[in-house]
Amino acid sequence: MATETFSVATRPRSPVPAVRRARRRLGPGRPLPYGRLLGPALLLALWAAASASGLLDPRKLSAPWAVARTTADMISTGVLQEHVLTSLTRATAGFLIGITAGLALAVIAGISRIGEALIDGPMKIKLAIPTIGLIPLLILWLGIGELFKIVIIAVAVAVYMYIQVYAGLVGIDKRYVELAEVQGYRRSEFLRHVVLPGVLPQFFVGLRLSLTASWLVLITVEQINALSGVGYMMEQAQQYAQTDVILVGLAVYGIFGFLSDALVRVTERRVLSWRRTLAS
Repeated sequence: MATETFSVATRPRSPVPAVRRARRRLGPGRPLPYGRLLGPALLLALWAAASASGLLDPRKLSAPWAVARTTADMISTGVLQEHVLTSLTRATAGFLIGITAGLALAVIAGISRIGEALIDGPMKIKLAIPTIGLIPLLILWLGIGELFKIVIIAVAVAVYMYIQVYAGLVGIDKRYVELAEVQGYRRSEFLRHVVLPGVLPQFFVGLRLSLTASWLVLITVEQINALSGVGYMMEQAQQYAQTDVILVGLAVYGIFGFLSDALVRVTERRVLSWRRTLAS
């Protein structure tokens, strides 16, 4: 009996087959083709349905087909193109100046302790002050001409670009800096091989935020004693209760923002093709 018990206890056990768990997908999955157009298309469909059913008063909100007719009329007379060109000129000038200034300040503050001490504090203070709050002071300094509008757009853009790029610079892993020092990198090599790849993701975030800021500030400044521009066109339409013209202006701003953001996204995916993210 004891021998039988011993033999059973010492008998090698057959391996228990491992239970394979099904792989569960945790990410969002593959992007939908033209997925970013689904939301605007749904809003447009709801707007059209509400207008056709009479739920929306056309005096308060014009129907989509009325806005389309107004857009066609404004294009045929050349009025819309004139206002759009003026707005694009202002936004582009302010954006380019702001991007250049924000990048320069961020690089100086990010790679130099003296630059950080002199620049980072004032930029953080400016971040806490709404850009629109500077309008009265800038009007006193610069008047209400084109320079004022370009400068205030540039200020808003520069702050957003600075904050993101500076955060990317100070967030670079210290080990990469030490490795560059061991390898004997010169300053130019250090900037090209360590700083630039490390800061690129934050740069594109800052670029998208800066684009948004430029459009937001543009619509505000164009309603302050302007004689042209999409914002001026909307301000004049508001005085005569022309909701269709106001909606044309909003559509123009929306298209500007959507296309510029899409362009930055495409550029980001190509430049940062080595990075695997949920959006990939």
